Amino acid sequence: MIRVAAISIALLVPLAMALPGVAAPGAVVAPASLDAAGAREALEAARQQQRNARARAERLEQQAEQSQASAGKAQSNAAALAARVQQSEAAITAAQAELTLLQVQSDSLDRQLARKRQPLMRLTAALQTMARRPLALAALQPGSLKDVVHTRAALSAAMPVVRERTASLRSELDLARNLEKRQLETLANLRSAEASLENRKRNMLALAEKERLLAQRAAGGASREAERALFLAEEARDLDALVGGLEANAAVRSRLAALPGPVLRPGSAPAAAQGPTALPRPVPSATAAPEHYILPVAGRVVTGFGDPDAAGERSSGLVLATRSRAQAVAPGAGRVVFAGPYRGFGSITIIEHENGWTSLVTGLSRLSVTVGQEVAAGSPLGQGGTSESLVSLELRRDGEPVNPLDHLR
Repeated sequence: MIRVAAISIALLVPLAMALPGVAAPGAVVAPASLDAAGAREALEAARQQQRNARARAERLEQQAEQSQASAGKAQSNAAALAARVQQSEAAITAAQAELTLLQVQSDSLDRQLARKRQPLMRLTAALQTMARRPLALAALQPGSLKDVVHTRAALSAAMPVVRERTASLRSELDLARNLEKRQLETLANLRSAEASLENRKRNMLALAEKERLLAQRAAGGASREAERALFLAEEARDLDALVGGLEANAAVRSRLAALPGPVLRPGSAPAAAQGPTALPRPVPSATAAPEHYILPVAGRVVTGFGDPDAAGERSSGLVLATRSRAQAVAPGAGRVVFAGPYRGFGSITIIEHENGWTSLVTGLSRLSVTVGQEVAAGSPLGQGGTSESLVSLELRRDGEPVNPLDHLR
């Protein structure tokens, strides 16, 4: 029996001390991996974009309900649907980032459990060896009752240590089960967001096409203007020259619109004078930036305004990395003065805003607007590229590039 006691003490006590337990005071916790940090940052950004798109959609839906004109209602509905599409895209991005974060946590937990499995396996093997020893054989071993009491005391002292040391292991196993449950829930949310995205895209594309056709019929000279824009694109040396030429055309239109109307005959009174006097309306600033200015796609900024490129030239806008075929929207209200392919930039859209402001969106694979069409902030423009989509945005004031981030609303 003395040998049994020695074996028990020799096996159980060191194994119990080797089992995982709570961290000792002053223990240093390893920092999170870069993958976890990147996934957490992407998750927060996607959730913020999801909230912004939802708020914009609700505002546009309210505008559509309050609008009396059919054209304004259709425009607000199309912009609201585009915002819902971007909301679904952000939800998909958030779910993918959350899955990545959960996978990183699960892999880290698996590594911890693998390190703690070895002493637990040795302890289990020792206990199984003792359990397989027949009781009658143990009684035949030489020794006294004192040895039996001593062995029982050793086991009684070791078992609380075993329970204490395996408490954290049990909690980590519970954590592993919770992580698996959250992964399944996040995957279900991802599938739901993908289904919602496809449904909203179909509705939005149909409404955007209807709005485009209505705008084509409403604008009498749109075809001639589109031909002039196409000719200018062929003649322009680069994108800056194209934007400059279109801005010159916009200045001509503004001067023509500012010309006085026909002179009234003597003795005749204007129709407005015969009715009640209209209340004065506030005149907006002649230099104000576009109202409700937003980014054209949901994504992350990979090139900021003024950042140098590979050739050392400073960027005149932003470059946004977004998901494949991401929904692109008009960054601000205005008039489309160019919409089509341009060499080296994919399909591009140039929007003329009030007060001499111009927006240029490049890197699109599909366009939903035509030249001459009036768009609101958030109206659908088209879709991003098919793979590793990079969409760029430039905002100019009288031809000079400015930082779009300074004017986001």
